[in-house]
Amino acid sequence: MLLARMGTESSGLSFEQIAAARERIAGKVSVTPVHTSTTLDEKADAKLYFKCENFQKCGAFKARGATNAVFALSTTQAQRGVATHSSGNHAAALARAAALRAIPAYIVMPENTPRAKRANVERFGAKVTYCAPTLAARERAARELIEATGATLVHPYDDLAVMAGQGTCALEFLGQVPELDVILTPVGGGGLVSGTAVAAKSLRNRIRIIGVEPAGADDAARSFRAGRLFPSEHPNTIADGLRGALSERTFTEIRRRVDDIVTVSEEAIIGAMRELWEVLKIVVEPSGAVAYAALREPRESWRGRRIGIVLTGGNLDLDRLPWMGSADEQREPERELRRARE
Repeated sequence: MLLARMGTESSGLSFEQIAAARERIAGKVSVTPVHTSTTLDEKADAKLYFKCENFQKCGAFKARGATNAVFALSTTQAQRGVATHSSGNHAAALARAAALRAIPAYIVMPENTPRAKRANVERFGAKVTYCAPTLAARERAARELIEATGATLVHPYDDLAVMAGQGTCALEFLGQVPELDVILTPVGGGGLVSGTAVAAKSLRNRIRIIGVEPAGADDAARSFRAGRLFPSEHPNTIADGLRGALSERTFTEIRRRVDDIVTVSEEAIIGAMRELWEVLKIVVEPSGAVAYAALREPRESWRGRRIGIVLTGGNLDLDRLPWMGSADEQREPERELRRARE
């Protein structure tokens, strides 16, 4: 695995780093709203609070970590630009942060990245390289870019500055809803759940932090149960933003502070996504719906609790919604109409 950028090695993530990140990114990212729904409360038999990071800059929470990392760079580091590999949301966030600081951004993206996420990166003027959709290919291409340009790697999650930036979401959330009993957040590489756990438990030590992961990309759940890091092998999930693997750094924070990691099926993810669209009337991508998917199966531990749910993003291809049929199936009614007219 590529090493994280210089200056991020330490004993771990601290509340002080998250508080500093909040000051650093103030005015550069959005304060996102919290939505509620009586309908969804009654269904879950709990009081639900949805932290809408789908309304964040670039449409995802990743703007927090990328912005903090870019503006924490020294002038010398920044002049050489920044680089990363990402399936989309971190790529767009880094491209935007680099544009704000007027420095180059070099982005490696898998060739199967959804069109909407590609467009989100390109509109900020980043230089994009596409590669095979494997972690090894992404890391190799990023390494080659860094060697060629001298750019600083800003890893999607294996970087304390990025993790600290992601932790600002929980600081903001608890400022809006101080009495939360539980926070549910998706788990991919582990940067968000790590930052959430450090921030939230520093403010409210009895709060429970639950990570939620697709069953088809369950390396975090397996690692959490075993107490040792398992690699991510052939992740298979519609939640493309959660196909990354934990790092030693994020796994350390998860073991220290996260209370549990649960998995959800693809059917539950799609159902949760559709329900959020229909009831909350907001656009949420599959990765962003994963945390709510855990609540679609009633559990005694949820009942009567004040539960915070982080909706992490809203970037997806609107021509390929998961509850639609294939493109051919969608065109079939048009074909039938044309045949009837002939």
